[in-house]
Amino acid sequence: MHRRAFKMFLHPGCQSEYQRRHDAIWPELATLLHSSGIHDYSIFLDEQTHTLFGVLKAEDPAALEGLPAQEVMQRWWVYMCDIMEANPDHSPVSIPLQEVFYLP
Repeated sequence: MHRRAFKMFLHPGCQSEYQRRHDAIWPELATLLHSSGIHDYSIFLDEQTHTLFGVLKAEDPAALEGLPAQEVMQRWWVYMCDIMEANPDHSPVSIPLQEVFYLP
């Protein structure tokens, strides 16, 4: 199992809306993530900096590379881009984090 961590950036004042949208994650998006081998996916918020920290486990990291091409993923990005920093294609600005310690 491969672990991946990244950070994204929420617009100030959008914490409640971000939480609300994720509490009601679309079933087809959850199915896509699970079928891509993603497990134990969590997102944490640093309220002082509005930085989101995502951590997930993936059975095959190569399977993650196909997610951006999926229609439901692109629709989710459009849905979320008004409350967080986004790229021109509406994908969230996401910065990979390097693992420096792990205690299993």
